[in-house]
Order: sequence, then structure tokens, then C-alpha cells
Amino acid sequence: MGSSVPYGIQRPPLHPPSDLVAKTFTGWRTAALGRGTGTDVFALGARVRRQRIPQYCAVVAESVRAHGQRSYEVRMDWGLIGASAITPDCAVVVVVDVLSFTTTLSVAMERGLRVFPLRVNDTAAAEEFAAARNATLAVPRSKARPGEVSLSPQSVRAAPADLLGLVLPSPNGSTISDQLAATGATVLGASLRNRCAVAAWLLRERARRPGLNVAVIAAGERWPDGSPRPAVEDQWGAGAVLDALREDGWLELSPEAAAAAASYRAVADDVGGNLCACASGRELIDSGYPEDVRIAAELDLTDAVPELRDGAFVRA
Repeated sequence: MGSSVPYGIQRPPLHPPSDLVAKTFTGWRTAALGRGTGTDVFALGARVRRQRIPQYCAVVAESVRAHGQRSYEVRMDWGLIGASAITPDCAVVVVVDVLSFTTTLSVAMERGLRVFPLRVNDTAAAEEFAAARNATLAVPRSKARPGEVSLSPQSVRAAPADLLGLVLPSPNGSTISDQLAATGATVLGASLRNRCAVAAWLLRERARRPGLNVAVIAAGERWPDGSPRPAVEDQWGAGAVLDALREDGWLELSPEAAAAAASYRAVADDVGGNLCACASGRELIDSGYPEDVRIAAELDLTDAVPELRDGAFVRA
């Protein structure tokens, strides 16, 4: 990280609290679009200091100029903080969480389910949220009993036919999607299973709306202490979508997006083998979920494109 911290502001903690990130995300984007008290995110730095929002927010807001990739129509970054930097003027945001939120999401779309993203929270509140929407609350994968639905794509594929709606909490892809819902951007879910379908949707939208800006967000994972962990499978998943765009002539990719596309091409000949060999894949296999990794590697198996509408993902 460069030395761009404004004078008089201490460098923020390396890993800010996730609740702070979530609460301030919409404010950053609103200011960037000129709908807040400032006309852009750079004016937000002064505003957050006046309001005594933690200094971390001011630092992030004032660093967006360098990290926003705003010279490019197609951008790529990591996690909620990366999304806050590159999405302010993006009409469409694509969330990628290969193991396993967006993979499970694609399976749910094939079944015609409505899927509600939700931040990981206390169980009682999540149960109330699900009941109010006549939906089933997914249980943690490690705690799922036979027949229960969890973040596991296999559990959704095998769920009873009377399953109509699903509340699917996760600390990464679901949390990011939930926060993006408040920004006004169109939010899509992408995985290796539907990467060409998502790319085709984006190309149709670009033909309809020239100059369209798109952000692709690799969700990443978490270390045991809760800090972000870049996950190579999400870079490959994001890169798979981006590479499909590039192949169809959308060349205005940021260097970050182009690098992700190149990383996908490096493993494209054996996506399944590489997914099983990467750290997240090995972790799931060692924990007894090899089928979840196999499903995640079903390259271009579905044309289902999940779109977030009124708080729920539905098939676009």
C-alpha cells in the first residue's frame, strides 16, 4: 500500500471490522455518484471526518482516485472494500464466490428458487428473516444434517421439490451481494458453471447501453481471525467471465481485469483438477465435501443468470 494517507489521519487497522465496512459501503458509493452531501468520494473524506465516522472510512474514500480503475469500462477487484472502490459509476456488478455462494446460487436458479442473500448474523434474526419471506434458512454446511439445505450446492441440488425460497447467509459472496443491493446497481451472481451465460448477458446489456461500466468482484475467503483471504478460485471465476467478454470483443478491461482473465486461461485446460488442488478446494475435500468442488467445476453447464431483484436473486 502506498503512502497516500492524508495528513493528520492515522493509518487504519489492517483489517477493519466487517460491520464498519458494511455500514459505510453505501455511503461511499452514494457520495461518489453525487447523491450525498459531496459530489464525489474524494469530498467524502472531509464529510466523514466532520461526522466523526472512524478514520478508516476517510482513508478509503480518499484513496479511491488511485484504485477506482475509472479509466476502464470493465474492472475487477476483491471483496467489499474493493467493490467500494471500483463500483461508484458501474451500472452492473458481478459477484463471484466459487466455493461456494455463487455456485450454489446457480444450482438454485436451475431449480427456479428465489435466493435471499444475508450477512452472517445471529440465528434468531436469520430465522425471523426467512419466516417473513416464506423461505428456508440454510444451515452452516458443517452443521447440516441429512436432508437439510446449506451453503453446499449438493444440498440444494438434492433438496425436496417443495423448496421454493432460500435464505443463504455467507460471510463473503452473500454479504457482498446484500450490501450491493442498496447501491442501485444491477447485481449478478457468476461462477464457473455460468460464466459464458453471464458474459452473454453483459454483452447484450452493453449493446443496449453503450458506455456501460461493469465491475467484477472476487469475493475471497476469510482467515480464522476473520481477516480477508484472497482465494485463487474466485480469481479464476472472475477471470473466466472476463475472458469470455474479451473473446467476444469487449477489450476495455483494466489491468486488474486483464490479469484475472489471464489467470483463468492458465488453468482453463484443467479447471476441475486445479479447483481440487487449490487451498479452498482441498479444504472442502478434506472436510468431506468433494461433490461440492466437483459441482463448482462444471464449466458452462448452465445458462442460468442470477439477478438480484427486490432483495432476492431470481433467474434473469
